[in-house]
Amino acid sequence: MALPSNLSELDRIKAECKSMVTKRASASGLAAAVPVPGVDITADIGIMLELLPAINRKFGLSHDQIDQLDSETKKVLLVLITSAGSELVGKVITKQVIAKLLKKIGSKIAVKQVAKYVPFIGTAVSAGISFGAMKYLGNSHIDDCYNVAKRYIEKSQ
Repeated sequence: MALPSNLSELDRIKAECKSMVTKRASASGLAAAVPVPGVDITADIGIMLELLPAINRKFGLSHDQIDQLDSETKKVLLVLITSAGSELVGKVITKQVIAKLLKKIGSKIAVKQVAKYVPFIGTAVSAGISFGAMKYLGNSHIDDCYNVAKRYIEKSQ
């Protein structure tokens, strides 16, 4: 998929990605409901390893897609990505990158782990935290990609 060429296409991509994030966040919440230690973290890492590159690709901002662009377009995009301060747009997403990202929401993860062991309500709390954290991370990445692509479209016109 190439870079979006206009704002209506960009808005369509954003809506598709938001739907994708909601589905993956639901899967994360379900994994968090499993009362086995570590299952949810493993699931979250797997989900993020698949989700973040998929969002980059949808916006035409994956590492490989950017590499295939002409040098002038590549320069413009790299400046836009750097100025946006994103650690994920246009990058190769690895387990180490995901681990660093999850550390940023470490307190929520810690609460989620402890909440699992509270009888009855703990599983629901853990699932809710996991859903919310995954949705927040995914939507934040969408916003970063959207802003980079929007600024690129504006510069190109």
